[in-house]
Amino acid sequence: MENMFWAGLSPEEARRLLANKDKSKNPKKMALNEAVEKFVKNGDNIGVGGFVNGRQPVAIVHEIVRQGRKNLTLSFQSSGLAIEYFAGGMVLDEDNFFIKRMELAYWAHEAFGISPLFRYLTQEGKIEIEDWSNYNMSARFKAGAMGLPFIPTRSSLGSDIPRANRSKVMECPFTGQPVMLLPASHPNVAIIHVQEADVYGNCRIQGPLYTCPEIAMAAAYTIVTCERIIEHQDMVQHSNRVSIPFFSVDAVCEVPKGGYPGNVHGCYYFDEDHIKDFLARCEAFRQEEIKELIEYYKKYIFEVEDTDGFISQIPYKRLKHIEKIEPGRRLESVFPAQE
Repeated sequence: MENMFWAGLSPEEARRLLANKDKSKNPKKMALNEAVEKFVKNGDNIGVGGFVNGRQPVAIVHEIVRQGRKNLTLSFQSSGLAIEYFAGGMVLDEDNFFIKRMELAYWAHEAFGISPLFRYLTQEGKIEIEDWSNYNMSARFKAGAMGLPFIPTRSSLGSDIPRANRSKVMECPFTGQPVMLLPASHPNVAIIHVQEADVYGNCRIQGPLYTCPEIAMAAAYTIVTCERIIEHQDMVQHSNRVSIPFFSVDAVCEVPKGGYPGNVHGCYYFDEDHIKDFLARCEAFRQEEIKELIEYYKKYIFEVEDTDGFISQIPYKRLKHIEKIEPGRRLESVFPAQE
């Protein structure tokens, strides 16, 4: 195979790193600012978990923007809030935070509309874009998790998507039919938000998995934020419900409301008013009215120390409302305490 550009780790680099990685069961609980400082570096490829505005790793994104990183690649299947917050950090101060490249299937907000800052960044030619389908990105993370340099699929054959990425189409040696080869995705670091984790990094996801297990296992390092840390014994009592295994996680950070203002199944629903307000400020920036977006980032990100500072400014009635209307079952009722 001809030389290929790898955004992040090459398969050989990833294989060596993961083979030599300490896989012993050690406590990994740490503060979020410590985790970001330790594992997120300039030039990294960041694999982003969640799907559109569901279970988005918002708290981690805020912390990365606060600390400032440059020349990042963002790899994700479909995302909304996490990437919008990243983009806002970039457009307000490129000297502090800068995204070089994105490998993606979809960046928008479904019912809340298209992404204002995606439109701005692409129209201004500020970022490199590599376009894939949702299945393509999921399969690329799957290949990374399996330790394979590529994975064959039929997805996207007959479409224009192969013209917008590094995929290769070849004749299958067994059937003689065309098959599409997708290069593995090996992020330097994965950022993922889940409902529950234990101190060792075992994670329990309620609702759709959104390719998060594959992203975690494909990445060199994984930072997990969780709504709550539970006892290890409680976790392993339902071992078939462990979605991400401890050996693929490097930092566990307990951050309640770490996916707010997005939805976290079984915990809280979208804060529709907050999302609409944030996106309106992003659109205002695109229209060259920058003051409102600057005020938002100052108030909720740069002038607070952490997610507690962000959430403390949200009216209690609004937080209570999004918990009440979340249609999923509460975590406590899914896994009742053992007698």
